[in-house]
Amino acid sequence: MRLGLLIDMDTCVGCHACAVACKEWNARSAAAGGAPDYDPAGQAASGVWFNRIRQYEVDDTPAAPSTADMKQAPAQGGHWNLSKTLNVPMSCLHCEQADCVTVCPTGASYKRAEDGIVLVDPEKCMGCNYCAWACPYGARELDEEAGVMRKCTLCVDRIYDTALPEAERQPACVLACPAHARHFGDYDDPDSEVSRRAAGRERVGMLEELDYKPLNFYLAPRPKPQIDTAAVTERPRSTFESIKGLVNRLVSL
Repeated sequence: MRLGLLIDMDTCVGCHACAVACKEWNARSAAAGGAPDYDPAGQAASGVWFNRIRQYEVDDTPAAPSTADMKQAPAQGGHWNLSKTLNVPMSCLHCEQADCVTVCPTGASYKRAEDGIVLVDPEKCMGCNYCAWACPYGARELDEEAGVMRKCTLCVDRIYDTALPEAERQPACVLACPAHARHFGDYDDPDSEVSRRAAGRERVGMLEELDYKPLNFYLAPRPKPQIDTAAVTERPRSTFESIKGLVNRLVSL
């Protein structure tokens, strides 16, 4: 069994609902050990977050227009959209080759053989930060109050809780996502939701060239459709006027 997340970057809107739900659940989770806030009402408020949303501006133009084209576009009533915002949720990726486990001098960081989840034993952790330095994803944070490392546990205390309805045995971030951009399941099961969704789209791992073999994957953004604007005809004005008149009548009711 290899449990992990699948995140659709086409669907994620960067609302931070996953991060807030994660924070709320793990603040009282015995398995996670807590996610404290430092001076939450102060001017320098900070704290531990297991899930963060990173945002990037990426070039979304197949071929960059010339300066002359860009100057001409507004005059023709058009515009150039040269970039788009890409939201990339990031938490512990529960790597198969987890260097955070390898470098831990006390054995506090460990990977479970039964499901692949990487956890931290707070009784053994001495807060040396070696695991944080070894993690290329920035997924571990030091709990300054307890002096130990904290990280995503895939909500291990939820997913195995038989007292919960089966539909609720998922990580808090997955249940909270309003856009349904996050999915959870077993990558060793070809019939699981994550396996089926990954088979239908291009599945990518984060920094795969490092060979950490992360178990959280992303569905890459689909290619932007190319529309032949020259072939698009203007909607007849009579149709537009009739729709406008209908809207005005509805508003006036």
